[in-house]
Amino acid sequence: MHGITRRGLLGAGLGAVAAAGVAGCGTEGRDGAAERAHSPGNGPGHPAAPNAPVKPQVKLIGDGSTADAGRQPHQPDKPVPLEPGQTPPQFVIFSWDGAGEVGNGLFPRFLELARDHGASMTFFLSGIYLLPESNKSRYRPPNNPVGASDIGYLTDAHVRETLKCVREAWYDGHEIGTHFNGHFCGGSGSVANWSPGQWRSEIEQAVSFVTEWRTNTGWHDLEPLPFDYRKELIGGRTPCLLGQDNLLPTARQLGWRYDASSPGGRQVWPEKRQGVWDLPLQGVPFPGHSFEVLSMDYNILANQSKNTTRGMPSRYPGWREQATRAYLAGFQRAYETNRAPFYIGNHFEEWNGGIYMDAVEEALKGMAGKKDVRLVSFRQFVDWLDAQDPRVLDKLRALDVGQAPAGGWNAYFKTV
Repeated sequence: MHGITRRGLLGAGLGAVAAAGVAGCGTEGRDGAAERAHSPGNGPGHPAAPNAPVKPQVKLIGDGSTADAGRQPHQPDKPVPLEPGQTPPQFVIFSWDGAGEVGNGLFPRFLELARDHGASMTFFLSGIYLLPESNKSRYRPPNNPVGASDIGYLTDAHVRETLKCVREAWYDGHEIGTHFNGHFCGGSGSVANWSPGQWRSEIEQAVSFVTEWRTNTGWHDLEPLPFDYRKELIGGRTPCLLGQDNLLPTARQLGWRYDASSPGGRQVWPEKRQGVWDLPLQGVPFPGHSFEVLSMDYNILANQSKNTTRGMPSRYPGWREQATRAYLAGFQRAYETNRAPFYIGNHFEEWNGGIYMDAVEEALKGMAGKKDVRLVSFRQFVDWLDAQDPRVLDKLRALDVGQAPAGGWNAYFKTV
């Protein structure tokens, strides 16, 4: 894959493990909106959002599981084309596969971190995380038994907490994408073997679990999710980064604008595949090694503890530092040269003592606040891409990994 030498890079996630206790996101009682004192992803020089809760006027959709709450709060200004000679922003997109709150407090932890640093993120929600296990027969996965899943169904308490966190995330300005449902990565039922039609079935079921959670749970004491998911959903990431070739025709038919499922890419500016922006995880420098590692927590783990999520505790501090340095090395390489967007994938998991959660937090803190850096969602990023002159994007794509524009950005764009 593009000359990157890697080991163990395709394990893109394990199922969430239920933990004792529930750490809620706590959006209820805020008049329907999470408070923020800034606008995510706008970068320096943009005005802060008002620090007052807003009670939106919502229009219920379907059974009341979702609602149209109007324009999403905390969005960047309308993107504009780069001006001649202007330095492109350094986009960084943090994304989360599964996006379930299972009592370990990680979903609220990173919502708070995002608020503290003006970041927007993308949460790839697994549809079955909103489906109670008692109703798992409603899930009919392609090439697998009814109700089957290679990730665990959440407890009812954790489904409720996930609903609260997803609701808060959207009000905070984050994107809600999809990680599909059952996370089948091996055997005859693997997503790698699914047809375009089977992908459509999987997507339709994921949408139904999000838009009909009230029917499936019988709960009426929680507020609706404040978005029309059929409009909100414009992209996703497949389990274990498998099956993109057959997903893309369906994604295009559904009007998706991007896909983040490629099994590995380079730190260059993206292009479209079959009319859909292809935004792959990227190979980044891996401190202490001659090969690169994909920019995802599990892939770093696979190279450190050989796929076990409970490696040697004595090595945790060194592994944590190595993971942090890998993320920062990837960021710095792009920031100082071609300004290619940087994509980081994560899971709300406490693998190897939670070191990857600490690493991504430290990496985000090391990137936030720097000149031209924008911490955005995939949706916000493709909004920017679609606003650019295609000739400018072609010029950006001409720069290789770690290649700075000859003579600086002003001189480089003079030939556009």
